[in-house]
Amino acid sequence: MAYNILHVDDEKEIIKLLKMYLKSEEINHFEAYNGREALTILAEKEIDLLIVDIMMPEIDGFQLIRQVRKTKNLPILVISARITASDRIFGLEIGADDYLTKPFDPNEAIARIKALLRRYHQLGLSATAKNESLQVGQLRLDVPACTAYVEGCPISLTAVEFRVLKLLMEQPGRVFTKEQIYEYGWQDPLAGDNNVRVMMSKLRDKIGNQRIKTIRGLGYRLEVAHGET
Repeated sequence: MAYNILHVDDEKEIIKLLKMYLKSEEINHFEAYNGREALTILAEKEIDLLIVDIMMPEIDGFQLIRQVRKTKNLPILVISARITASDRIFGLEIGADDYLTKPFDPNEAIARIKALLRRYHQLGLSATAKNESLQVGQLRLDVPACTAYVEGCPISLTAVEFRVLKLLMEQPGRVFTKEQIYEYGWQDPLAGDNNVRVMMSKLRDKIGNQRIKTIRGLGYRLEVAHGET
């Protein structure tokens, strides 16, 4: 299966470099040089992964991520020179899945791209019939479609949020440690406590604060909201 990747960056040499390294992979590479061009391509093509720079003309990377997250659940990799701690946290809050700082090693970029594609698409394509849909109270997760519903209304999730919500919904009431959550969500033991905290805050905002309970000193668990059956 060939994946479609859209790389958005106003530095044409960066796009050219990554495109060269992607030649040996089963990947179709689309390119845009600002956020407005990217939105046009996203509306016309089935894109499997989005690579975004932050500092771009017309529509910057943060604005683009916000726009994309209104309608799409594809994985988003930020490759940018602007990676302060506050930028990284803000990017995660609005929907980025991973970060890479310029200048970067192209081989590392390829590894991250392949990992995001593998994790994201295998979640949907490898789901068994048994786990096609998870239901906890008025919260439902359609696993093949990678879509969550709260009281029947669809909500947009990042790839990490989807994985973590799936983990919690498979065993409601069980306490998962921060280590277990970031290892499952990011599949990376270096994701860190702060990433977990930021992601959990965003997930609470989306599904309802009362559905995720913090167990001080231990971790998090999913609960059925009061009054739900």
